[in-house]
Amino acid sequence: MTQSKIRQGTLVGAFTTAALMAIFYVAEQAADLPFPPFDIFQWISRILPGFLITFGIDRMIDVIRALNLGQTDDAAKLAEKMMAITLVLIIGAALGAIFFNYQTTDERHRKYSRILLPGAVMGLLVGVAVSFISDRYNFTSSVNNTLSGVWITVVFIVWGVILNWAYNRLTTPTPVPMTATPDMPEKSVQVLDRRRFLLILGGATASITVIGSGIGAYLNSMKEEVLVKITGANPKDFPNLNDKLVPVPGTRPEYTPLEDHYRIDINVSIPEVDLDTWKLAVGGLVENPTEFTLDDIRNNYEPTYQYITMSCISNRLGGDLISTTHWTGTSFQHILNEVKPKPEAKFARIESVDGFWEYLDLDLVRNDERIMLTYAWDGALLEAKHGFPLRIHIPNRYGMKQPKWITKIDFVEEWDAGYWVARGWDKDALIKATSVIDTVAVHDVYEQNGSKFVPVGGMAWAGPRGISKVEVQVDEGDWAEAELRQPLSDKTWVIWRYDWPFNEGDHTFHVRCTEGDGTPQITSTEGTRPSGASGIFKQEASL
Repeated sequence: MTQSKIRQGTLVGAFTTAALMAIFYVAEQAADLPFPPFDIFQWISRILPGFLITFGIDRMIDVIRALNLGQTDDAAKLAEKMMAITLVLIIGAALGAIFFNYQTTDERHRKYSRILLPGAVMGLLVGVAVSFISDRYNFTSSVNNTLSGVWITVVFIVWGVILNWAYNRLTTPTPVPMTATPDMPEKSVQVLDRRRFLLILGGATASITVIGSGIGAYLNSMKEEVLVKITGANPKDFPNLNDKLVPVPGTRPEYTPLEDHYRIDINVSIPEVDLDTWKLAVGGLVENPTEFTLDDIRNNYEPTYQYITMSCISNRLGGDLISTTHWTGTSFQHILNEVKPKPEAKFARIESVDGFWEYLDLDLVRNDERIMLTYAWDGALLEAKHGFPLRIHIPNRYGMKQPKWITKIDFVEEWDAGYWVARGWDKDALIKATSVIDTVAVHDVYEQNGSKFVPVGGMAWAGPRGISKVEVQVDEGDWAEAELRQPLSDKTWVIWRYDWPFNEGDHTFHVRCTEGDGTPQITSTEGTRPSGASGIFKQEASL
């Protein structure tokens, strides 16, 4: 009987949890209430050891690349959401199995079970626990935390009551108009009735799940983020419009469309910040603690406009976690002048709404006016997914050092490990020079002066250190210098082109670059952890 109860409890737990998540999804889309599965996943991802998180990220990217599932960041976020939902479904099934297994048949317990008390108590306990998790790790809901907690708890109580009701229904014999025979004993009659009940329950919960998911998806499709344009920024007035070098067909866009700019962060869902209540609190070891509104930052300090290429430290050689856009903000030095750090202040501890944090050396800030608090991309206020209302840009650093959704900056005396540094990534996260072949344009072979040429194109990047040379090698031949297009700025990637004399057959193309000061690209192959990928990129082509 125990094995049968566990199986039944697992099924009932899974069925009811699926319907539960659909209800939470509709409530999230219709009333901006929390969606607990994502909050639970975010809680777990923050308490797991760093090496385990990195292992999971690496395997996820392996699958995305192997199956060609599209842009890495989009596929990864979708995978995280699916894992969150699957995790909660498994937890619900396990709780159902535990609940069914530990119910007893003594009359005293049956009396409580008949009034559904054990299920209500379990639902209450689970609901309270999930409410606490959601209160700490939900960054999307605009609903009052108390109201959200009550909602979550009540829904879980109902879930527990339904679980209890299903247990009673499956363990209480139901009279049926059938006479037991040697071929059909009474026990078999009851088993058939249980199966029928499970089929009905499964069908009902499946209907709720499908309908709820459909309603939630429809409501989500109705949401649209309106971009708020800013004055003064002219991102499409590219300084290299008259450059004579034409990128090879198939080369990545020199300026990344905003909708395609990569997004990597520690959240399953996108944090939402209410601008009406948001303030940047700057304090700690300062003479003048200050709270800034976004209007204060935009209107009281001279804006800075920069074309910038940024990359994730987990971007693999030739990966797509790198993008270029136009940034607008104000130099961090203006904030230093306003709050006046005390002599003992050595670092700025920058905190985000999602619990992310990072440390920034104040000497670096004082010596580099390009470090800026950013509030706009591509001539419009930041989108929520890219860090609205405020993020920071630190030249020559990977994205892991540059918090988004900033809410607080404290000036402190001692350095400590930031979020990703504490999880085993590089303390400084300095950009490594990289060069990539985007295309060997085998379908764009052209003839000139009686000879055929194959256009080869790609990009090279070394952050603000610049690129002075790109070279291409075909098979084991000599390295030949490519042509470089004028970059959008000294902080963006460089688009390059090499026209190779056509030679029929299968060939392997390699690329390497040299930084602005003559430093060659690192050619030894290293993975992304802990300091970013390096090595010579290669691409095969048949002509």
